[in-house]
Amino acid sequence: MRYSTKFDRKGERGLIISLVAIFTLFVIGAMAALAIDITSLYTARSEAQLAADGAALAGARVLANSGMTSDPNASSDGVMGNATALATAVATQVAASNQVGGRNLNPGASSCSAEICVTINTAIANFQANPQVSVTVQRTDLPTFFARIWGSAVVAVKATATAEAYNPSTLSGTGAANEPPVAPICVKPWLLPNLDPSTPSPGTGAIFNPNGSINTTTLLGWEPTPVQYATSLPPGTYLKNACDSTGACSSPLPSPPVSWNYLPGDPSSFPTPPSSSVTCSPAAAGYSGTNYQLSVAGCVQTPISCNQQVYVDQTDVITDANTASAINCLTHATGNKADRVDKVSFVNANPPTYAPFEFLAGGDEPLVVSGLINEGTDMSVSDSLVTVPVYDSSGTTSPVTIIGFVQLLLNPEGEHIRLGGQQQYQAHTMVTNLIGCGTSASTTSTPIYGNGPSAVPVRLITPPTP
Repeated sequence: MRYSTKFDRKGERGLIISLVAIFTLFVIGAMAALAIDITSLYTARSEAQLAADGAALAGARVLANSGMTSDPNASSDGVMGNATALATAVATQVAASNQVGGRNLNPGASSCSAEICVTINTAIANFQANPQVSVTVQRTDLPTFFARIWGSAVVAVKATATAEAYNPSTLSGTGAANEPPVAPICVKPWLLPNLDPSTPSPGTGAIFNPNGSINTTTLLGWEPTPVQYATSLPPGTYLKNACDSTGACSSPLPSPPVSWNYLPGDPSSFPTPPSSSVTCSPAAAGYSGTNYQLSVAGCVQTPISCNQQVYVDQTDVITDANTASAINCLTHATGNKADRVDKVSFVNANPPTYAPFEFLAGGDEPLVVSGLINEGTDMSVSDSLVTVPVYDSSGTTSPVTIIGFVQLLLNPEGEHIRLGGQQQYQAHTMVTNLIGCGTSASTTSTPIYGNGPSAVPVRLITPPTP
């Protein structure tokens, strides 16, 4: 019998180490490949969520800017149909412009084909809810490295987001009662009385009811008839300082209030923004840069909330000429070249309701001046859009209580109107949104803060899809 010796295993020395090394390399390689796949999957998942969020917010912003949430007849007069069609197109375009997993999403031939699905809840037709835009994006062909070893070469990612255009004034039943109030930013220091300027006898009706619902259902899209070289103007139809003739607002406040005649807001309630927030050329606009004019031409960052009490400026002398030059600055109007409403397509002629509101770029529009767009290009937003608070005009002393907001388009040049040979400064406006809270909005709920040029806030209302 032959016995093995230590020399018999000489050729096997280091075999175990080699096997361990090979196994370790295999495990490490597999883990590295798995890590690559997982990282790619999570990255694609994050990209999909960002695409869905951005698309939903963009679509809801179209609805907010369109005036749809301020129109009680939106389902019958065509505003809803046109606004939702544009919102769907914009949301789809935004989603398709995002890359997920290394390429752009495919929008397909319809709103819910291929990799992008856009749906809009229009329950606002029955005033039961605010309109919501839901966007689902997905990719089912993400390439993988490790998974193909087990027989699967692709994986899928999917994300959903829903955004809402929030306007409590059109909710069912009690309107804005017990609903969270809105709190927009960049609010102009013009306190308008709750009086309807569009009636044959201006000031005989209210804009908002006590519960915050819209009383004047035909005010959306309203603008005064242009008047030039006239000896008189219809009372209360052009934006005008109620205290212009007195030099400064007194206490008690001017009475009776006149529709569209505003009380200037005090800097304690409308803090003066920095001069850097103003983008116009002061010399070209005839703009002197007072604190009041900075608040008109710039952006007051402090939110103004429904049911908030704000003070009237009873110290400074503010004239309509001050306001007109600040408006010219804000609207980039140095030669009647500010943005204007596109009136080519309208829903009904009496009163005119534009669905949705689109604005034509004026020659002084910064995007036109910089060469990014051409004059006359349709835009969904404009620097000429402003948010103005409406106060409870039953009171006669400062402070006054905010009960809603109107969004206005300021027409070029502050609409300089010549009366009796003298130039008057009464700003021509068009109403593009109405947001009411009345006197019964919740004082305990956190306000819904504004986040853009529209007074109607837009917010994501769904958490990311798990």
